[in-house]
Amino acid sequence: MALDRERIRELALKHALINAVKFNGKANVNAVVSKVFAEDPSLRSVARDVVQVVREVVDYVNSLSIEEQRNLLLSKWPEALGERRVESYRKGIEDLPPLPNDTKYEVITLRFAPNPDFVLHLGSARPAIINYAYKLKYEKLGRRAKFILRFEDTDPRTKRPLLEAYDAIREDLRWLGIRWDEEYIQSDRLNIYYDIAREIIRRGGAYVAAKDSDCTPDDWKKSRMTGIPCKNRDADPSVNLELFDRMLSGYYREGEAVLVIKTDLSHPDPSVRDWVAMRIIDTEKYPHPRVGSKYIVWPTYNFSVSVDDHLMGVTHILRAQEHSVNTVKQSFVYMHMGWEQPEAIHFGRLRIVGMTLSKTRLKSLGIRWDDIRLPTLAGLRNRGIQPEAIWNIILQVGVKPTDATITLENLFAENRKLLEPRANRYMAVIEPVKVIIEDVQETLIAKLPMHPSYPERGYREIRLEPVNGRVEVFISRSDFEKLSVKSIVRLMELVNLEIVDKRDDVAITRIHSKDLESARKVNAPIIQWVPTDGVPITVKRPEGLKLIEDRGLAEQSITQVGIGEIVQFMRYGFVKKTGNNEFVYVHD
Repeated sequence: MALDRERIRELALKHALINAVKFNGKANVNAVVSKVFAEDPSLRSVARDVVQVVREVVDYVNSLSIEEQRNLLLSKWPEALGERRVESYRKGIEDLPPLPNDTKYEVITLRFAPNPDFVLHLGSARPAIINYAYKLKYEKLGRRAKFILRFEDTDPRTKRPLLEAYDAIREDLRWLGIRWDEEYIQSDRLNIYYDIAREIIRRGGAYVAAKDSDCTPDDWKKSRMTGIPCKNRDADPSVNLELFDRMLSGYYREGEAVLVIKTDLSHPDPSVRDWVAMRIIDTEKYPHPRVGSKYIVWPTYNFSVSVDDHLMGVTHILRAQEHSVNTVKQSFVYMHMGWEQPEAIHFGRLRIVGMTLSKTRLKSLGIRWDDIRLPTLAGLRNRGIQPEAIWNIILQVGVKPTDATITLENLFAENRKLLEPRANRYMAVIEPVKVIIEDVQETLIAKLPMHPSYPERGYREIRLEPVNGRVEVFISRSDFEKLSVKSIVRLMELVNLEIVDKRDDVAITRIHSKDLESARKVNAPIIQWVPTDGVPITVKRPEGLKLIEDRGLAEQSITQVGIGEIVQFMRYGFVKKTGNNEFVYVHD
């Protein structure tokens, strides 16, 4: 067969990343070769070449950090290790109400347009998911649909973009399973906005307020309050075209001239009256992170959005209720240019009890945006929240115009449904306290299922050999504090113990019985335990903006868990492995 090296390389990359993430950052050549052959048995006929490609790919993957491996895997194959593509698990898309006038358009075109001054959080995930969900809905109905990603970065002063946020937002969207058909960055499109601005001026739909003209910026502001037109408003277009060219040439400094869209000076909302379409920004002082000081005249949000939505063929705009006034403002650009305005659907705010979704507030905390304490998508991803859970809760909230409130427990409940069947079970104890079992005459054996609902995943066996008639184990201090002399407890899957004596840091016990039924008869609580060869562990647990470190011991088999894998510490909660015996707490 002809050798398709690029296809083999892609197969090898996928399986090398999966293998590396699962085994502490180091992929094994033989394991990856086996997976490649399993996925495409026909490649065995060119085995020597396949092995060579795999070796090259494994060397590359092993040169990456664990976090880089994880991010690359998530961006290309999010279904690996349980993080499935949205297309395989979406729910509720069919229940979304039809978009207004949807039969009118040959292609339903939607867009998500973040400002890259910060990464995405739960609130900004809402328009991304809803817009993409509608694309999927219409494609399922056999209609043509398009989803556009557009970075709106035309304010290098007040909402200064962060260079690293562009890629971070792309990564967030890929993790959510969102795939865009086209991508645009507004800071690449300044000349397009200038051309449209000139055309609107020619048509008499815009004018310039400049310091040395018959309409200064202060005159323009007064005209909005009094309703009396500023002189340049009705001047010949050639006057305003000349003033606009002066703006572009650098003749004016910041604050000395603005381009204004003509609207209705008697409009009841003063913000709608003759609003600014373009202004001067001192980009020597406030350089744009992508284009530096190349441009000094920058479009405002409402102007650039109006132009782009038309030129990109957007048919439906789904965004928060707070943008309803912007829809009115933008209608004047469409009117002046003779364009048809897209359909606008506004939904209410999303509020999360106990967490802020304000980008200003989140940025002020001085915490990395991927910190597990934050409601950013990167923080939630690092914590162990699954993208399906976010989809499910956003679609439950829907596109209602009223505000919606959810709690973190709502999100955790959705996530728990997903993790429950996926996560294997392990024993761990926090703040370990010793328990001594006396008068033990035989080996004690615990046979523990990896998952009680999936016996096919197998079991592991823990054997405790008595030394001088004694066996020692550890339990959590929280369980130790509940013990009382003469009470009965059951060590999970092992034996039932009677408490003989209890001191500050040790409990002396003896075997009461061994079967579960005997424990039930006396209502014995079932508690976790770890043998004396337990592995020291650290679990970082967020409590609001605090980060608590729980330290303890886990059974030896926890060392087989791969980086990034989520398991359940029984009676403690779901945890995600982040390093060598280091974990973060997901939720209970």
